[in-house]
Amino acid sequence: MWYVVYSQDVENSLPLRKSARSAHLARLQQLSDEGRLLVAGPCPAIDSSDPGEAGFTGSVVIADFPSLEEAQTWAAADPYMDAGVYEQVTVKPYLKVLP
Repeated sequence: MWYVVYSQDVENSLPLRKSARSAHLARLQQLSDEGRLLVAGPCPAIDSSDPGEAGFTGSVVIADFPSLEEAQTWAAADPYMDAGVYEQVTVKPYLKVLP
């Protein structure tokens, strides 16, 4: 089943994001390589595809996991969690309808 992982950043998270970005992206690439990633990306803090020093306010990942518990376990092990980027993470089942 698909699960959406919405993660809310702490204030001024950009330096923390930069420190853990490569490890964070490696985990997402693994999901993609396994055909389990629908979409992933950050939420810019301003209305721009390149927010620069304004940074980001969170991230969204929609991926396939066998269960809600496994999706939560995966989310809790994100390198951004260890780096202190995320203030709060919400994991919910997701039903893809369109397209």
